[in-house]
Amino acid sequence: MTQIATPPMTRLTAGIIADGVFKVLLAAVYIVGAAPLSRLLGVPGWLMVVSGVALLVGGGIEIGHVRSRPVRTYIRLMVAYDSGWVLATLAALLIAWRGGDAGGAVWTGYQTAAPAVFAVLLATATPKSTSTGTN
Repeated sequence: MTQIATPPMTRLTAGIIADGVFKVLLAAVYIVGAAPLSRLLGVPGWLMVVSGVALLVGGGIEIGHVRSRPVRTYIRLMVAYDSGWVLATLAALLIAWRGGDAGGAVWTGYQTAAPAVFAVLLATATPKSTSTGTN
Protein backbone atom coordinates (compact mmCIF):
# COMPACT_ATOMS: atom_id res chain seq x y z
CA MET A 1 0.00 0.00 0.00
CA THR A 2 1.46 3.36 -1.06
CA GLN A 3 1.38 6.19 1.43
CA ILE A 4 1.30 9.81 0.41
CA ALA A 5 3.21 12.15 2.67
CA THR A 6 1.21 15.17 3.72
CA PRO A 7 2.72 18.17 5.40
CA PRO A 8 2.08 18.44 9.13
CA MET A 9 -0.72 20.64 10.43
CA THR A 10 0.72 23.96 11.59
CA ARG A 11 -0.91 26.92 13.29
CA LEU A 12 -0.94 28.73 9.96
CA THR A 13 -2.61 25.81 8.23
CA ALA A 14 -5.17 25.59 11.03
CA GLY A 15 -5.78 29.34 10.67
CA ILE A 16 -6.32 28.99 6.93
CA ILE A 17 -8.83 26.20 7.50
CA ALA A 18 -10.57 28.27 10.20
CA ASP A 19 -10.83 31.19 7.78
CA GLY A 20 -12.44 28.94 5.17
CA VAL A 21 -14.83 27.44 7.72
CA PHE A 22 -15.82 30.95 8.85
CA LYS A 23 -16.62 31.87 5.23
CA VAL A 24 -18.76 28.73 4.85
CA LEU A 25 -20.64 29.45 8.10
CA LEU A 26 -21.15 33.09 7.13
CA ALA A 27 -22.45 31.88 3.76
CA ALA A 28 -25.05 29.75 5.54
CA VAL A 29 -26.15 32.75 7.61
CA TYR A 30 -26.45 34.89 4.47
CA ILE A 31 -28.49 32.28 2.63
CA VAL A 32 -30.76 31.24 5.51
CA GLY A 33 -31.21 34.80 6.77
CA ALA A 34 -31.42 36.49 3.37
CA ALA A 35 -34.80 38.13 4.00
CA PRO A 36 -34.07 39.83 7.35
CA LEU A 37 -30.48 40.67 6.41
CA SER A 38 -31.57 42.22 3.12
CA ARG A 39 -34.03 44.48 4.97
CA LEU A 40 -31.40 45.41 7.55
CA LEU A 41 -28.79 46.27 4.93
CA GLY A 42 -31.20 47.76 2.41
CA VAL A 43 -30.28 45.38 -0.41
CA PRO A 44 -32.33 42.92 -2.47
CA GLY A 45 -32.74 39.44 -0.99
CA TRP A 46 -31.26 37.85 -4.10
CA LEU A 47 -28.02 39.78 -3.48
CA MET A 48 -27.73 38.24 -0.02
CA VAL A 49 -28.23 34.78 -1.51
CA VAL A 50 -25.68 35.40 -4.29
CA SER A 51 -23.26 36.76 -1.69
CA GLY A 52 -23.80 33.64 0.41
CA VAL A 53 -23.14 31.39 -2.56
CA ALA A 54 -19.95 33.33 -3.39
CA LEU A 55 -18.76 32.97 0.21
CA LEU A 56 -19.63 29.27 0.19
CA VAL A 57 -17.65 28.64 -2.98
CA GLY A 58 -14.74 30.83 -1.81
CA GLY A 59 -14.56 29.13 1.58
CA GLY A 60 -14.81 25.68 0.02
CA ILE A 61 -11.99 26.39 -2.41
CA GLU A 62 -9.91 27.85 0.41
CA ILE A 63 -10.33 24.69 2.47
CA GLY A 64 -9.90 22.41 -0.53
CA HIS A 65 -6.55 23.85 -1.61
CA VAL A 66 -4.95 24.13 1.83
CA ARG A 67 -2.53 21.24 1.26
CA SER A 68 -1.74 22.04 -2.35
CA ARG A 69 -0.93 25.76 -2.25
CA PRO A 70 1.92 27.49 -0.40
CA VAL A 71 1.02 29.12 2.91
CA ARG A 72 2.69 32.29 1.63
CA THR A 73 0.13 32.47 -1.20
CA TYR A 74 -2.71 32.08 1.28
CA ILE A 75 -1.33 34.75 3.60
CA ARG A 76 -0.97 37.29 0.79
CA LEU A 77 -4.46 36.61 -0.53
CA MET A 78 -5.99 36.69 2.96
CA VAL A 79 -4.30 40.01 3.78
CA ALA A 80 -5.56 41.51 0.52
CA TYR A 81 -9.08 40.11 1.09
CA ASP A 82 -9.27 41.34 4.68
CA SER A 83 -7.80 44.74 3.81
CA GLY A 84 -10.46 45.15 1.14
CA TRP A 85 -13.11 44.08 3.65
CA VAL A 86 -11.98 46.77 6.08
CA LEU A 87 -12.01 49.42 3.35
CA ALA A 88 -15.46 48.32 2.10
CA THR A 89 -16.78 48.38 5.67
CA LEU A 90 -15.37 51.86 6.29
CA ALA A 91 -16.84 53.10 3.00
CA ALA A 92 -20.23 51.58 3.85
CA LEU A 93 -20.17 53.14 7.32
CA LEU A 94 -19.19 56.52 5.91
CA ILE A 95 -22.06 56.38 3.41
CA ALA A 96 -24.52 55.44 6.17
CA TRP A 97 -23.12 58.11 8.52
CA ARG A 98 -23.62 60.76 5.84
CA GLY A 99 -27.24 59.67 5.39
CA GLY A 100 -26.85 57.66 2.19
CA ASP A 101 -28.63 54.39 1.62
CA ALA A 102 -26.03 52.60 -0.53
CA GLY A 103 -23.78 51.48 2.33
CA GLY A 104 -25.35 48.04 2.51
CA ALA A 105 -24.95 47.60 -1.24
CA VAL A 106 -21.27 48.54 -1.07
CA TRP A 107 -20.63 46.13 1.79
CA THR A 108 -22.67 43.26 0.35
CA GLY A 109 -21.24 43.86 -3.10
CA TYR A 110 -17.74 43.43 -1.70
CA GLN A 111 -18.84 40.27 0.11
CA THR A 112 -20.05 38.96 -3.24
CA ALA A 113 -17.13 39.89 -5.49
CA ALA A 114 -14.15 39.39 -3.17
CA PRO A 115 -14.66 35.67 -2.38
CA ALA A 116 -15.00 34.94 -6.10
CA VAL A 117 -11.77 36.80 -6.90
CA PHE A 118 -10.04 35.13 -3.93
CA ALA A 119 -11.17 31.67 -5.13
CA VAL A 120 -10.04 32.25 -8.71
CA LEU A 121 -6.63 33.57 -7.63
CA LEU A 122 -6.14 30.69 -5.22
CA ALA A 123 -7.28 28.04 -7.70
CA THR A 124 -4.93 29.37 -10.38
CA ALA A 125 -1.96 29.92 -8.04
CA THR A 126 1.17 27.86 -8.49
CA PRO A 127 0.92 24.62 -6.50
CA LYS A 128 3.36 23.75 -3.74
CA SER A 129 6.62 22.24 -4.82
CA THR A 130 6.38 18.52 -4.06
CA SER A 131 10.13 17.97 -4.20
CA THR A 132 10.96 19.97 -1.08
CA GLY A 133 7.79 19.49 0.93
CA THR A 134 8.09 23.02 2.30
CA ASN A 135 5.79 25.99 2.17
